[in-house]
Amino acid sequence: MYRRVRHNRLSVFAITIIVGLLLVVISVDSKSLMEKNKALQEKEAELTAQLESEQARTEELDEFEKYTKTKKYAEEMAKKKLGLVHENEIIFKTEDGK
Repeated sequence: MYRRVRHNRLSVFAITIIVGLLLVVISVDSKSLMEKNKALQEKEAELTAQLESEQARTEELDEFEKYTKTKKYAEEMAKKKLGLVHENEIIFKTEDGK
């Protein structure tokens, strides 16, 4: 009888130590997972901001693409790049040539 009680106490003690070690391992892993989660949330916020800026840039490019297909844009480029003018249009230049 005494041997059984001693054996049971030893088994309970061993199980308690094993459960305690498992709790320590789980808590350490939990902390590292929380840190990783925080880093991922920061990265997600950064990527979300980058995505919004890229979407805004895409909208600007779409508007510019529509503008480049207009007659007004063609006239501006003809005047600016080629130096063309409409008939009866007078061009005034300053002394420094601009």
